[in-house]
Amino acid sequence: MKAIIFDVDGTLADTERDGHRVAFNLAFADAGLDWVWSEEMYGRLLAVTGGKERIRHYIELEEPEYPTVDDLSAWIASLHASKTEHFVSLLQAGEIPLRSGVRRLLTEAHEAGVTLAIATTTTPQNVSALLEHAMFPGAESWFKIIGAGDIVPNKKPSSDIYDYVLAELGLSAAECIAIEDSHNGLSSSLEAGLTTIVTVNGYTEAEDFTGAALVLDQMGESNDHCHVLQGDREKKTVLDLEWVKSVWSR
Repeated sequence: MKAIIFDVDGTLADTERDGHRVAFNLAFADAGLDWVWSEEMYGRLLAVTGGKERIRHYIELEEPEYPTVDDLSAWIASLHASKTEHFVSLLQAGEIPLRSGVRRLLTEAHEAGVTLAIATTTTPQNVSALLEHAMFPGAESWFKIIGAGDIVPNKKPSSDIYDYVLAELGLSAAECIAIEDSHNGLSSSLEAGLTTIVTVNGYTEAEDFTGAALVLDQMGESNDHCHVLQGDREKKTVLDLEWVKSVWSR
């Protein structure tokens, strides 16, 4: 195993409910819109990957009121840019911590010389802000490749972002493992040929993870153990590098 490729939203941090959703609502208010995405509504919208795509889907699904615009795509992009600014502000304020065990596993892999990479549909600014404020300044340098946002034409569940990252790493799927949190993410990584570990969150815990090599509730810490939801049960209480390599080698 030469590399671990991480998803971001929901995998490294619980960014969706208390991060992106809140930032969207703040951006809507700034734009004078009366849109409010509740936790339940946002859970449904997460079936669509990509923030701009999520806004468009909401417009088509709910037909909410919004200003008459000449270029809907440009208007959505502007609204999404405002949302990104709010999201970064939330990160800077320390409102979105890393999930249990993430810092520990990243540190262990980095110190062992395992290549780290990211494959996500969120924007590069969001990735940088999360690593800078939830991890530590300069943490972005730990990742050899960060595949993010609109760098590929199709977002998850398409394999495009993983295909891009693998090509940039110069590695085959057989030399890497992915860590995801959602059905869409798993579909993307499996289509790229990657063995995949899933760590679920509150929004994704009931999704179908057929094909995942291992499904956990979290990566875990010594005082906050992880639990196996699907796959072989190791005599371990945290997802460490040894366990990751064991899953990859099967």
